Amino acid sequence: MTPRTAVITVVHGRHAHFETQQAGLAQCLPGPHDRIVVAMADPVIATLAGPDTLVVPCAADTAALPLAHARNLGARTALDRGAELLIFLDVDCIPGREMIGRYVAAHRRTDRPALLCGPVTYLPPARGGYPLDRLDKLTDPHPARPAPPPGVLQPEPNHDLFWSLSFACSADTWARLGGFCEDYVGYGGEDTDVGATAAAQRIPMMWVGGAHAYHQHHRVSDPPVEHVAAIVANARVFRRRWGRWPMTGWLDAFERDGLIVRREDQIEIVERTVAQHA
Repeated sequence: MTPRTAVITVVHGRHAHFETQQAGLAQCLPGPHDRIVVAMADPVIATLAGPDTLVVPCAADTAALPLAHARNLGARTALDRGAELLIFLDVDCIPGREMIGRYVAAHRRTDRPALLCGPVTYLPPARGGYPLDRLDKLTDPHPARPAPPPGVLQPEPNHDLFWSLSFACSADTWARLGGFCEDYVGYGGEDTDVGATAAAQRIPMMWVGGAHAYHQHHRVSDPPVEHVAAIVANARVFRRRWGRWPMTGWLDAFERDGLIVRREDQIEIVERTVAQHA
């Protein structure tokens, strides 16, 4: 029997990306039983979503979006509607035509709670839009994550590789994880915390071959200096909870560029950094 599925996306802005994602979902076979969109301080989303999408409003400080809280709100809404398999997809991502079906098949094959993660391709710029009927021709998964062949479930021993761009879990797995920790606000850290929670509870992480998602191109900073305050605050939360620093690549880059100062177990933001990136 097919489990009841819900695809959950949290949104603030990125309206063009959202509309493309909606179009991609319409081509998925099978489609989800429920489509849940959490609109963080974004009333426009309700006008773009269409009749088959349930839009859940979420109050938010746009300077520090409550991503963890919004994802939990989306999951709670889906579970209240009877969802058995939760599929989380970032608004930037277009689902592959078989993504939902691959997650469903993986769910059926796992006999214990698990985090199910699909490969993500970062797409190049496309002035005329992406060819939704030929996305598979653009498949080129991010090299920092495994991409097993279609139908293969590959165990991942390093839970720090979990990311929330595209993943699925059963209702039981979600209950065991307790959702996303809402101490994290704004950009960074909340997905690494989920991976750490899963590892602590011996919940395996699996890469799902063929469950492709395609990340739409947009400008990014490397390191993401516009999010330095949130990243540092969330890194402190993670350190408090797990006794180690997350996002070390970004923290190293911030320190190298003079944006933060690290002394023993403390991180301080250089004052001019806040003024420049507020």
